[in-house]
Amino acid sequence: MRRSLLWLTVLLTGCAGSAPEESGAGVGAESAAATALGSGPASRTAFFGDLHVHTRYSYDAYAFGTRTDPDAAYEFAKGNPITHPAGFEMQLDRPLDFQAVADHANYLGMLPAMTDPDSPAYDHPVAEVVRTAETVEERQGIFSAMQPYARVMADQDSSFRDHLDMDVVRSAWAETIAAANRHNDPGTFTAFIGYEYTSAGRGGIYNNLHRNVIFRGDRGPDVPFSRLDSFNPEDLWDAMDGWRADGMDVLAIPHNMNGSGGRMFEFEYFDGGAIDEAYSERRSRNEPIAEMTQAKGTAETHPSLSPNDEWADFEIMPYRISTSILSEPPGSYMRDALRRGLAIEEGGVSNPYKLGFIGSSDSHVAAGVFDEEDYTGPSGLMQATGERRGSLPVEATDNTIDDGTGRHFSTSNAITNGGSGLAGVWAEENTRESLFDAMRRRETFATSGTRIRVRFFAGVGLGALDLDDADLVSAAYAAGVPMGGDLVSSTHAPSFLVWATQDPLAAPLQRLQVVKGWVDGAGETREQVFDVACSDGLSVDPATDRCPDNGAAVDLATCEISQGVGASELRTLWTDRGFDSTQRAFYYLRVLENPTCRWSTWDAVEAGVEPRADIPSTIQERAWSSPIWYTP
Repeated sequence: MRRSLLWLTVLLTGCAGSAPEESGAGVGAESAAATALGSGPASRTAFFGDLHVHTRYSYDAYAFGTRTDPDAAYEFAKGNPITHPAGFEMQLDRPLDFQAVADHANYLGMLPAMTDPDSPAYDHPVAEVVRTAETVEERQGIFSAMQPYARVMADQDSSFRDHLDMDVVRSAWAETIAAANRHNDPGTFTAFIGYEYTSAGRGGIYNNLHRNVIFRGDRGPDVPFSRLDSFNPEDLWDAMDGWRADGMDVLAIPHNMNGSGGRMFEFEYFDGGAIDEAYSERRSRNEPIAEMTQAKGTAETHPSLSPNDEWADFEIMPYRISTSILSEPPGSYMRDALRRGLAIEEGGVSNPYKLGFIGSSDSHVAAGVFDEEDYTGPSGLMQATGERRGSLPVEATDNTIDDGTGRHFSTSNAITNGGSGLAGVWAEENTRESLFDAMRRRETFATSGTRIRVRFFAGVGLGALDLDDADLVSAAYAAGVPMGGDLVSSTHAPSFLVWATQDPLAAPLQRLQVVKGWVDGAGETREQVFDVACSDGLSVDPATDRCPDNGAAVDLATCEISQGVGASELRTLWTDRGFDSTQRAFYYLRVLENPTCRWSTWDAVEAGVEPRADIPSTIQERAWSSPIWYTP
């Protein structure tokens, strides 16, 4: 239903520019400014993918009922149907361009092996619980039983090695690598070799310090470095440096920093002591990008960190992962990390937080869910129904909550999950090498699940560009730097080319915004959000730096969206009138679609009930470019 409504909207909506820009697999429309670009940077195309997918080899996914393997995950990414643990079929509306299966390295493949009588893991102390669990409650018991082995062990506790069969781990890792190599099809579909490093912080106190580890080539180490080797991410970086020296280029992607309890982006080493040049160089070398958004929340910013940003409350998951303990916003969100990086650099140490942005799903059913209407949650049988997801009312118990209307809903944190996100990469071709190199240089962007395309350039010479020039992209590369880049110091204010095109299967665009952070004259970091382009012929109010409301609305009875409102493309040149050549700064582009129904409202509409009153009924899907930094 949603797709047909959105196609109708596309047909009826006015365009603030030309047709949608460059496309990867399954999209197929190009603007005049993106054609005949020749070779070099201007020929780069936007490819969309997911670098965070779990299969049966992850102990939590297996507990959630997932039985599909890496092969099935790659088939799904290529557009083929697979079966959800609850028995229904899942299929993307369009194939992805690339994907990485990133199963948890700790206890990799051990739970499936516990069901094999020929495996030594069959006699593991937890095996009987794993084999007999059927109900959701019994499956939840797997996590309690596994806790001493795979979740919260301190570094000094080695008792797990008595029951961890490393031959099982090596076998599952070898099959993970083999599946990626089987499905990798240069020029058509890229399958990256990867896994997840799942640190919970000191003493296993659920401070989420997780990273996805992605390899550039066709091989990996004999066994992945996991939390069972060390909770300290700095030890992971040492391992990565060793792999790189052995010819295996690799990068790590932090995710769910929103649940890190303030520990993802600190001013100190993991074990204490102020960040120094060695730390910054090592972190920057190993972690050039971070996962802005995924199923367990969006980590751009938090209302308490950005009180003057009206859109700061987007899909906030406020808890530490797998708990109901509130996370600490400072040090847990991307914009705050960017500001901290400026402050560190102001203090004389290189910026360790020059991070590009991507999105991914963190699906634990071998299949990312990016469409709000088709949302089924990332956690298999645990979230297979609206009642379990907290979107549909249930009978009142001690474990339910009143939404303010007298109806009761599950208290599960599942209601804070969302249908997100996707990684966008500007690369010359759809190959491991080209995509990886683009991630290394941070020419990436994140979306909340739709396939918005964003361009973002900055440079002193950009102000003279012609927005209607068929060679606009070539001219922008020649006169400035793209997203992820660094501006050369200048006494003149840089101009910014900001450009976004609508996903043809999603809602029209409402506005383009530039988010700026800087160090003021007193040495304090500050931030501001500027609307820079408005849909429907509206103009930014210079007194407020905001577009007027374009009137886009949603019928909550049907989830139908306004017709003839919004833009299929927005682009403009913008100059920062508050630019000070002596002040460090960063800038990134944020794109907002018109409002649409949140997944919880779609659940309610399809069930014929009123949406839950204490949860937002609508969202504005969005995209974020990687930042551009200015250094005096």
